Amino acid sequence: MKTFKIPESVLVVIHTPGREVLLIERTGNPGFWQSVTGSRDTPGEPFLHTAMREVLEETGIEASAAHFMDWSVSNVYEIYPAWRNRYAPGVMHNTEHVFSLCVAANTPVRLCPREHTAFQWLPYLEAADRCFSPSNAEALLLLPHFMA
Repeated sequence: MKTFKIPESVLVVIHTPGREVLLIERTGNPGFWQSVTGSRDTPGEPFLHTAMREVLEETGIEASAAHFMDWSVSNVYEIYPAWRNRYAPGVMHNTEHVFSLCVAANTPVRLCPREHTAFQWLPYLEAADRCFSPSNAEALLLLPHFMA
């Protein structure tokens, strides 16, 4: 039996105190730069746990729950047609919950090669211009409002 992705996900803006943002490039999609994203593994998985898991899986950055900030911002967007087969039939939209994680400027990044091929640290405005996803770009533009 095929297991479908849950149409509830997180977007995690990883940034430094100087507002440099980590962007990662998707494998198989050259030029598709994004922040860390990922879907819940189970319907009851807390979004904070999803965020922590995805950050570790995609970047190798291990951070405690206390270091994540839940922005209490959700974006609903239409799932790109090319990726709809990952979801149950008839699922057309995903709800994305936004978090951030502030890390030191010299934090090492270890990509998951099956998911991402490259990374870069960019000033947040430049990173917003580079993002493929409109909701990701919008989140990056909000970064100054959510920095402590």
